[in-house]
Amino acid sequence: QVQLVESGGGLVQAGGSLRLSCAASGRTFSTYAMGWFRQAPGKERELVADISRSGGRTYYRDSVKGRFIISRDNAKNMMYLQMNSLKPEDTAVYYCAAQGQSGRYSYWGQGTQVTVSS
Repeated sequence: QVQLVESGGGLVQAGGSLRLSCAASGRTFSTYAMGWFRQAPGKERELVADISRSGGRTYYRDSVKGRFIISRDNAKNMMYLQMNSLKPEDTAVYYCAAQGQSGRYSYWGQGTQVTVSS
């Protein structure tokens, strides 16, 4: 089992940048594929980006490609989401999640609010 805590959210103007961090507990962080999700008010939660256990493979949804970068540091039990050129439509609560053995995202953080003003 793994526990996740996000940080780094806040209020930023359009065009600005934020870096989200996800701190994981436990000694087995490197055995989990990880992802960043977001949920805006009135909308369903969506996968923003994910990263393989080694960090060698990443995925981004089309709307963030070229602007966001997902990374992880297994030695520090940390995952990051560098968000550049932020847009008002990026406003949401962002969650980090770990993929269990079933292949489903089974472990979730509490979320961190990102607000982008126009």
